[in-house]
Parts: sequence; structure tokens; C-alpha cells
Amino acid sequence: MTAVSSTSRAIVVGGGIFGVSTATHLVRLGIATTLVTESRPASGASGRSLAWLNSSRRRSAAYHQLRMIGIDRYRTLAARHPEAAWLRFDGGLTWDADDATNEIRSVFSHERALGYDALLLSPEEVAEVTPGVDQRAITPQGAIFNPGEGWVDLPSVIEVMLAEFIEKGGTLVTDAGKASVRLTAGRASGVSTADGRLFEADAVLVATGADVPAFVAREGRFIADATPIALLVRTKPVATRLRAVLNTPRVAVRPTPGGALVLDSAWSEEEILVGDDGSFEIRQSTIRGLLEEASRVLEGNPTLELDGYGAGPKPIPGDGDPVFGAIEGIPGYHVAFSHSGATLGLIAGELLAGEIADGSPHPLLAPFRAQRFAKAA
Repeated sequence: MTAVSSTSRAIVVGGGIFGVSTATHLVRLGIATTLVTESRPASGASGRSLAWLNSSRRRSAAYHQLRMIGIDRYRTLAARHPEAAWLRFDGGLTWDADDATNEIRSVFSHERALGYDALLLSPEEVAEVTPGVDQRAITPQGAIFNPGEGWVDLPSVIEVMLAEFIEKGGTLVTDAGKASVRLTAGRASGVSTADGRLFEADAVLVATGADVPAFVAREGRFIADATPIALLVRTKPVATRLRAVLNTPRVAVRPTPGGALVLDSAWSEEEILVGDDGSFEIRQSTIRGLLEEASRVLEGNPTLELDGYGAGPKPIPGDGDPVFGAIEGIPGYHVAFSHSGATLGLIAGELLAGEIADGSPHPLLAPFRAQRFAKAA
């Protein structure tokens, strides 16, 4: 990529973790920054994320490295907010189904080879290491406990970062409706909103979750998209000793700051009814099923009551890896699009802000550029 001149004004489109993090890092660098959101901050995928901070199981070396640095940035944030209930590092526990797909032992060997902190536990050993789990739900092959993992409540951290963004002089524009990137002489020059307002800038970041591929498609660029409709169920507060994130064959579970739980799963995504017009319907049986599956993996099998749920697109690039940085051939046009919004939220914002501010590509983001999809297009 060709380096561009230094930026004095930037616009970020999208009020999720990538948008807010990048905007906050930009104002820290002294860049006059406007953050434009379609609705309210955290009203999209960031508001319905399991938000498990991890780099477990298998992925490319570059992706693993970026995720580990991402977790490190959350540890820095935790040190600045030691009393925060919205960011915890109480580990993660995962096990596989009791069938031919079970690869817990090979995953454990892989994680240990990387130096990723991992313990392989029998069902009987789990209670001594991490409380709140019904050992009868753990398959005979055992479970992996990763002590360095954690979780974050993304709406809370977005609120904290927005307060800093505004304090440092950033401009927040909410409820702006659909936005579009304006080009002048082939480069990004600003953003127009649904109500006719135009915001001018030297650089634009599009961090609109699942809408990112559609944004760049308007300019003839292609990003492969594997975004599904996903469901996150929230329970009412429940008495449980669970502190870790659970990733099990039938349900993923994590605590919340208020003593409730949030739940999701792969099978529940498959049960969402999606119409030809993009509308979707959530079956009550799916919600009940998630509550029941979560009860089965918790110590004492408590009755879990529904508090609410969120459903909508879960941003996933077509090859599973993140898409970060400048769009080739359109100076000043940058994107952020990834399934790992929670784990990568802080580090991605930091690195993207640096690239936008001075035009210098960061080597950590080199494997994750949008142009890797050009050949497929």
C-alpha cells in the first residue's frame, strides 16, 4: 500500500467496539474525529456478543498473535479499572461432544505447543479448578481450562471509551440512519447521512459490522462474507458460583456484571428462520432450549429464567479471518470487519488509528487486508 499524507480530520462510521475504540485512539493522537452511528452506540453486534476474550483452539499464527496482544490490552484496561465488574479474567472451560469429532487432547497439545496456558482436566478435577460446573455434563475425554481467558461486557467498555472520546473533544453523532462514504477525486473525503448531512474528513473508517462488505461493494470492491443471523439469550440473575466462560457442545455461557448469564450456541443459529427479504424469526422453543442446555452444565442445574434476547447479524468474513485497514486504490478509505470484536476490539482500534493518523501500514495487520479477496472477486 502507498502511504498517504498525515490526517487531521477523521470520520468513523459505526458505534460498536471497533468504531468506538478506533475513534477514541484517534482523539488520543490529536486527530479531530467524528463518530457517526446509525442508531445508538452498542446497538448492533457489540450489544449481543458473548464477548469471550480468548485465543483458544486452532487458527493461523498471525491471528493467534493478534488475539494474544488483544487480550494484553484488556489486561492493561483492567489495571486502570481494578473495581470494574464488566471485565473479568476468571478463565475459560471448554469440552467437546462425546463422539468422533472430539479433539480435546489434540487441541490441548496444540495449545501447550504454543505456550498458551492450558490444563487438561478430567470431569472430576474441574470443580477443584473452576467452580459452578456440573461435572456430569463434561464428556469422558475431559475439558480444557485456560486460566488466562476472560470476558468483557462490551456495552460497558464502549460507554467508558465514549466518555473519554467526548472529553477529549470528539464529536458523537447518533441516530444518523444509514450513512455512505463520499469520494472526491477517487479518495475518501467524508460521509453523508440519511438526513442529508455531510461530514468532511481526510480519512474514513467503516466499522459497521455485517454491513462492511456492502459498503465497499458500492466502490467495486469485494470482501467475502459469511455472516449468519445469531442469537444471544440473557437470563435473569441467578445464584451460581460460575465465574469462567463455558464453551460446551450445546451451549456457551458467561456471567454478566449484574449476576445474570448470557448464552449462545451454533445450533440455535441454525434454528433461526430467515426470510427472503432478510427478516428473521426466533422460535420460543429455541430460547427454551438454550436455557435448558445452560441449566444442564451448571452446578445444581438451576432453573434459568429469560430476561431478554438479542438477535441479528454476527459479522464473519468469508474466510473467518479479520479484515482491517485501507482499501486498496481508494486513499483514505479504511475498514474493520471481524468475528472477534471483543478480543480484538482494543488492539484493532489502536493499530487502525495509527494507520489512519500517519498513513503507515502496521505489520501486525498485514495478513488481514481486504485485497486478499480481490482474486476471488
